[in-house]
Amino acid sequence: MPAPLANLHGTMMALEDVKISAQDRGFLFGDAVYEVMRIYRGKVWLEAEHMERLRRSLAEIRIHGVDLDRLTRRMHETIAAGPFGEAMVYLHVSRGTAPRKHAFPKQATPLELLWVQDYDDAATARHRHIGTKVITHPDIRWGRCDIKSTNLLANVLANQAAAEAEAVEALLYLPDETMSEASHSSFFTVKGGVVQTTALRANILPGITRNFLVDLIRKIGMPLEERPISRAELFHCDEVFLCGTTSEVLPVVRIDDCTVGDGKPGPISLRLLAAHVQAVEELSR
Repeated sequence: MPAPLANLHGTMMALEDVKISAQDRGFLFGDAVYEVMRIYRGKVWLEAEHMERLRRSLAEIRIHGVDLDRLTRRMHETIAAGPFGEAMVYLHVSRGTAPRKHAFPKQATPLELLWVQDYDDAATARHRHIGTKVITHPDIRWGRCDIKSTNLLANVLANQAAAEAEAVEALLYLPDETMSEASHSSFFTVKGGVVQTTALRANILPGITRNFLVDLIRKIGMPLEERPISRAELFHCDEVFLCGTTSEVLPVVRIDDCTVGDGKPGPISLRLLAAHVQAVEELSR
């Protein structure tokens, strides 16, 4: 198993050897954006979609001067240098290093960092076929979660609450008891054969796997609703499943102290899981 390999401004090195200034604005302010991608058999899954979202995130927080084509080439060079098969890649761009001041610095070069590391999917893979547990938790994040920024303290606290409850994820709800998303993934529900998910708003990240599944559901011809979902509705759904870059499609069989459906992964969840697996297999053909 190759050790994690980093690329800082085009220079490859061991991840443990990366040095970043204490005055980097990503470190001081969370003034940075990121992406996480899966690598299957050496190929990046949904690469174009992830890079387009990174482009949007950079534009939304006005970090300029980043050549994403060059960053993509560096990513591929680093993957090949491993070589990495089943792995993940983390891309991170901050506004750069400058004396600590809240307003944008007049002169700063964006920090461009990425690293690649092997990814062990065994634990999550087991739960895809038996289902998993989640909790509900108040959504206390900032209002622009459509930007994939490194401001993740509220996500960390929510996910820690899930871990302490021996759950894998926290489904987040707003003060009016409507759901937003999960702490580091998206989620869908199923009721009466209709697949449902929360509509994209400024407080919801346009998840890459979420969008992939929305397109897949429509292609299959399943009924789909993108609408507000109340916390109370969760406890009366036939099926619930998470989705994300690392979770892929992950059926939920327990929310807080309530069983979902019959306590087993439902047929629609499993059908979409199988379709996702097939699409990944086609990537390497």
